[in-house]
Amino acid sequence: MEKQDAREVAIAVKDVKKVYKLYDKPKDRLKDAFHLGKRQYGKPYYALKGVSLDIYKGETVGIIGTNGSGKSTILKIITGVLNATSGQVQVNGRISALLELGAGFNMEYNGIENVYLNGTMMGFSEKEIDAKLPAILEFADIGDYVYQPVKTYSSGMFVRLAFAVAINIEPEILIVDEALSVGDVFFQAKCYHKFEEFKKMGKTIVFVSHDLSSISKYCDRVFLLNKGTLLGEGSAKEMIDAYKRVLVGQYEIVDRQENQDLLNDRELQQAAQNPKHLEYGTGQAEIVEYYLTDENGVRTSAVIKGSTFTLHMKVQIKDHIPAPIFAFSFKNVQGTEITGTNSMIEKAFLDSVEAGQVKEVTFTQKMSLQGGEYLLSLGVTGYSGDTFEVYHRLYDVLNVTVVSDKDTVGYYDMDSVVVVK
Repeated sequence: MEKQDAREVAIAVKDVKKVYKLYDKPKDRLKDAFHLGKRQYGKPYYALKGVSLDIYKGETVGIIGTNGSGKSTILKIITGVLNATSGQVQVNGRISALLELGAGFNMEYNGIENVYLNGTMMGFSEKEIDAKLPAILEFADIGDYVYQPVKTYSSGMFVRLAFAVAINIEPEILIVDEALSVGDVFFQAKCYHKFEEFKKMGKTIVFVSHDLSSISKYCDRVFLLNKGTLLGEGSAKEMIDAYKRVLVGQYEIVDRQENQDLLNDRELQQAAQNPKHLEYGTGQAEIVEYYLTDENGVRTSAVIKGSTFTLHMKVQIKDHIPAPIFAFSFKNVQGTEITGTNSMIEKAFLDSVEAGQVKEVTFTQKMSLQGGEYLLSLGVTGYSGDTFEVYHRLYDVLNVTVVSDKDTVGYYDMDSVVVVK
């Protein structure tokens, strides 16, 4: 007999499906709308394929998956923005949803007027909004701009005010869809501090994000969606590992036929590769393939901090080279070079190579960078006499995500062992 969970359910989603119709031509939509003819012109697209999940009061739950997996759709159904095609959703508690920030703002109104407009839409009286106004304005911190029409705001000021309104209504359930990445780094820090306050107060939080570090740090439990199907639930680490396998087509799925397109693709590598990277060189060597694998040998572009990962680089040799140097480096998104090495520094390969050879180079190391996004560059260089030559160089070819639930000061973690007696 299945054991019942004694915790109180905040959100219950039962066999929810969401179906859209896709049309090849605009006129086919009209024909379907007016039932012109016996045939059905639209092709059904299942955004959600019978998803069921329970979220308990007081827990922070993450929902992860690739673009198009149904994450935002299920949040909009939970909050009532969308209606499900079939299935049931039950919500026990007052919801505040950070889905599309500022969606209810009137661009002609000033900031103060929009605060009252949004507060009224959320069901608050003018007196209640009066009481909340100082906290909202303090959180937004946009100064006298609150008295100007929001159409004059920068995008940063706009999201600051919208976020401040949404997060200061004291909800029982907070729904967050990528909203914690708004504004500058200082405002983001303020948002995360508020987020942690909500956790300590025992609020129920449902969190959708592509930021795997935040999912790992904050979430008690994580649901993994892909193409409208719930693939699993578990701890953040378990589901992030499963997500990485999904992206490279190595996640075992019960209905293999329905998900064959998933099993055959390389979504992660395609999404992480930069099609506009800078590339140059003499052409005497060519980097023809490159990718990362995690400590289990699975291809990935997301590496867990503290784990071992390997960079793979396949190089086609086009001409005699006395002693090629194979290299890589990491930059942060601001363009600062953080770290890197090459085969000469490591004294790993000092031989000559000939045209027609293929060299498969691997660099294996522990990931000590802080959680965040990084850009990987690759190169094959060397010396012709005293002249330095670049045979092939690829700048910023791969976006690498470092997943961490503990970030220290600076660019990398010294992995200190602390003893206090």
